[in-house]
Amino acid sequence: MKEFGYQRARDVTGAVALLAADPDARFLGGGTNLVDLMKSGVERPARLVDVRELPLDRVEPAADGGLRIGATVTNSDLAAHPEIRRHYPALAQAVLAGASGQLRNMATVGGNLLQRTRCGYFTDVSGPCNKRAPGSGCPAVAGEHHNHAVLGASHHCVAVHPSDMGVALTAFDAVVSYESADGPGESPITDFYLPVGDTPHRETALPPGALITHVSLPAAPVTARSRYRKVRERASYAFAIGSVAAALDIEDGRVRDARLALGAVASRPWRARAAEAVLTGAPADGATFAAAADAELAAARPLPDNGYKVTLMRNLVVSVLTELAEGDAR
Repeated sequence: MKEFGYQRARDVTGAVALLAADPDARFLGGGTNLVDLMKSGVERPARLVDVRELPLDRVEPAADGGLRIGATVTNSDLAAHPEIRRHYPALAQAVLAGASGQLRNMATVGGNLLQRTRCGYFTDVSGPCNKRAPGSGCPAVAGEHHNHAVLGASHHCVAVHPSDMGVALTAFDAVVSYESADGPGESPITDFYLPVGDTPHRETALPPGALITHVSLPAAPVTARSRYRKVRERASYAFAIGSVAAALDIEDGRVRDARLALGAVASRPWRARAAEAVLTGAPADGATFAAAADAELAAARPLPDNGYKVTLMRNLVVSVLTELAEGDAR
């Protein structure tokens, strides 16, 4: 690991100023992803600016009836928060599905949103990777890609985003707030993550040196009837090969409102707008749920070894929506 400096930030403005003065610095939250990348040589910061003691560690009510989550709230505290569990249960489930208890105790909300892909070619600095070294190529296209993207990819990169939390936040229309050298800003999470296109090294719309300060969850009755389901290759402590965050509001047997996001299928958490359009106003039954899944997955472009994900995701979407509908009927 390269030698690096360390400095503890005392306030948000000071933290942003430290990065503005040193482009090779990085913010340090829980370090559960950044430190791993430093050990492998993917990240080589000259300085770490520790933001854990900034006053960003609370979940608070927002003026619109939603919730405002501080960027240094730990994953464990987020999943255990009674208002999250009551009004956004899929978010609590998503957080608990990610990593181990020890990692959740350290990992932060802001850091979770910025975690990098777990693609083996990305973490192997001895070989090419467009995400790590732009223009060097994407060996996953012709190599090992069984857990890679089937939606929204390009020949420049087929890696998937690893966050469970991000999938639920995407379904719930979360808004990311940040502080930069130019002042405060915010971005809907669906705009926060950039399409992979021909610039896979540019993953988010966060300005250079900006610090995530909060994530806001708008109030929406539908989110209280939500669920997160994750499929993985072993029962615990593994990244998803497919996941779904879904919420349904059903009235008189028809879907009044629907939220759906997919994980481990694209370079970013994937908001399933086509599926939502099919669901809204339609009967809350298996035929509708299958049609919604098919509408979203019609855009899938699997590689030779990951076509199974299309079938897996279709079945997963139908299963989760069916469980929500049956729960609403009871």
